[in-house]
Amino acid sequence: MSAYKWEKRRKKDTKRINDVRNEWERDHARLIHSAAFRRLQSKTQVLGLGESDFYRTRLTHSMEVAQIGSGILRCLKHKYEHQNSEIYQALPDVALMSAICLAHDIGHPPFGHGGEVALNICMREHGGFEGNGQTLRILSCLDKYTDGYGMNPTRRLLLGVLKYPASYTTTVQDKAYGEIKAPRWLSEAEKQKPPKCYLSSENDVVNWILKPLNPDEKAEFVKLKMHKSGHLKPMYKALDTSIMELADDISYSLHDLEDAISLGMITRSDWENHNQANEEGSADSKENRFKACGLDSNKIAAKLFSNESYQRKNQIGDLVNQFITNAEVKPTGILSASCDLIKWNAVLDKQHEQLLEHIFDLVKDKVIKSTNVQQLEFKGQKLVIELFEALASDPTRLLPTTTIVKYQKAETEIHKQRVICDYISGMTDEYATRLYEKIYYPHRGSIFDRL
Repeated sequence: MSAYKWEKRRKKDTKRINDVRNEWERDHARLIHSAAFRRLQSKTQVLGLGESDFYRTRLTHSMEVAQIGSGILRCLKHKYEHQNSEIYQALPDVALMSAICLAHDIGHPPFGHGGEVALNICMREHGGFEGNGQTLRILSCLDKYTDGYGMNPTRRLLLGVLKYPASYTTTVQDKAYGEIKAPRWLSEAEKQKPPKCYLSSENDVVNWILKPLNPDEKAEFVKLKMHKSGHLKPMYKALDTSIMELADDISYSLHDLEDAISLGMITRSDWENHNQANEEGSADSKENRFKACGLDSNKIAAKLFSNESYQRKNQIGDLVNQFITNAEVKPTGILSASCDLIKWNAVLDKQHEQLLEHIFDLVKDKVIKSTNVQQLEFKGQKLVIELFEALASDPTRLLPTTTIVKYQKAETEIHKQRVICDYISGMTDEYATRLYEKIYYPHRGSIFDRL
């Protein structure tokens, strides 16, 4: 594997005088200083912003994913340094891993999945919308670090954030979508979710990312399978992506659990009921998922639901460590793979994978799918769709000056609608709310307002 090919940037980019950083450290710095990264501080994670100054936002979540991702990487390097030199050499630099993790959510729109569904509805005839695909678009095109090349990151960073190496056009199945109602914001969210993909507007970027792969490798790497949503989904991901996704799974399962317990949305009774055996002594007892990992769910509960908050924090830390230290590297199954970055993936062993899934199921049932959270998502869905409809009705009148310039330069209707979509998806929850009120509420808004 030629390291140089993966260090390349799409636009020639020479280092500043006396800059001693490697390419991955430069990527990391660009992420930290980008406006898209800063905006994550005002984007919803699960619990709504403004509920408290304690609960996690997209920014704090991304920082925690970066910390966990770096922890997984260090454990893997320690495990394989003398055991398998091929895997050890393939593992990324710590700065690169941190940058990929910090970047993984920057494409997510305001109001979480409610905003994602809303923009996908609005863009249905213009190439759709998917949050991870927007991340790639920001990094490679939209960010203002360069003119037209985004942050101009390295090829390997872009490969790392490419969670789904197939375009919207190749993955979307129209029959998977439900009815779009009138007004559109009343459409059922579950049936309007986008396929797992990158946006087709980034085809050239993805072709550049995958250029070091030989034709057979590339053909197999982008293979698709049917997803439960009814859309097609890519079968494979790169090594760095697998570490980032594992860190993301650990973070949102355990840290959202911590927030939910603090808020009283998950009680000890909920925990115990969720962990009850299916049948007395059953081999597939849910309780046995803890035992298989050498854990006792009752002892864990005693600390998670202790009146002393440090006990809960300590137990969450123990669980995070349990999953980090049980990560391993396995072959992806791509038979033609000669490139180490697509030959290997980081995974949890089966027991820990099942346990993490089990814990997340509790968070999903009691928090993500709770009426209060879903009502807030629905409100975001309505707000984003109506905001899009207003801006699209008279763009040169309602868009800000810099966005009008982009809109007027766009050559086709698809590109023009994408400009409006980019503008809205980059908003924070607060900015979107204030702009909505300024446009729609008679007694709100002033010509002197600075959003």
